[in-house]
Amino acid sequence: MNTIREFIEYAGWPRIIIGLFLISLFIIAPFVGVRFDVSVSDTLVRFGMNGVMVLAMVPMVVSGCGLNFGLPLGIIAGLLGAVTSIEMGVNGIPGVLTAMAVAVPIAVVLGWAYGLLLNRAKGSEMMIATYVGFSSVAFMCIMWLILPFRSANMVWGYAGKGLRTTISVEGYWHQAISDIGSFRIGEFFYVPTGMFLFFALLCVFMWYFMRTKTGTAMATVGSNPEFARASGVNIDKMRTFSVVLSTVLGAIGIIVYEQSFGFIQLYMGPFYMAFPAVSAVLIGGASVHKATIVNVIVGTILFQGILTMTPSVINSMIQTDMSEVIRIIVSNGMILYALTRVLKVKL
Repeated sequence: MNTIREFIEYAGWPRIIIGLFLISLFIIAPFVGVRFDVSVSDTLVRFGMNGVMVLAMVPMVVSGCGLNFGLPLGIIAGLLGAVTSIEMGVNGIPGVLTAMAVAVPIAVVLGWAYGLLLNRAKGSEMMIATYVGFSSVAFMCIMWLILPFRSANMVWGYAGKGLRTTISVEGYWHQAISDIGSFRIGEFFYVPTGMFLFFALLCVFMWYFMRTKTGTAMATVGSNPEFARASGVNIDKMRTFSVVLSTVLGAIGIIVYEQSFGFIQLYMGPFYMAFPAVSAVLIGGASVHKATIVNVIVGTILFQGILTMTPSVINSMIQTDMSEVIRIIVSNGMILYALTRVLKVKL
């Protein structure tokens, strides 16, 4: 009995209820004509695709900068790396590495400037971050049209310039990471081992980093800034470093997402990507002041599992193709729930 009570206190009723709901969807699925193996495989793939972008929430939360609604800034850096890699015609793993090599320095510069801005707006970080995220996407809608990319696989054919809204990575580095060590069980169950290993590697890096001197100083800044200042820690420097790290992880995360998804989505594509990542880490048990790798893993599984399973099961039950409508309703519902937790904590 004590073990059950301790588990409930540790996990929290919201995560237990969401988890039970997800399990019930998996149980119901075969009875309404949805293949169980396909459902599990899709959930695993979506978990791997989104895990790194959810992990990008951790540094800023730990340092006291709040939830990173400015994640589109890192995503834009990743998109610039991705289109540059295709412009250069690099394929496979070298293509992914090229995209990351271009994206990371851009993310460092953008993250540094973003961090300086947040340091001037202490106490209003999430509002400023949201503005930065939205305005950067709007600005890039112009830049995607005028940047000097010329690859026939990316530009509008009738104009000869300006990047398309959606660019395929097929033939370049589609599933380059996912297929490393991947395997299939039967016809439909696919396990993207490489993507899981890459995500696990970044989780280990984050776990180790948070136990270094710099990571400990960053956590102290977030939990007790007065003590950190008295200990000689440069608070603004630590906050800026956390923002840079979060932006770099966002840039890497979108490249991992794209190589699995198969397409680069420009213009308004990054606009809504911060909200699912924020919601996932909150559903996983994080708060505006604390986030762990466990929160990232649990939250991503729950969020992506519900988002994957609900449309499939409901569609099969009502015999109507409303998957996109249901997906939007479920996604926005979970985002709304997660954000109400933030408001509750702040109040």
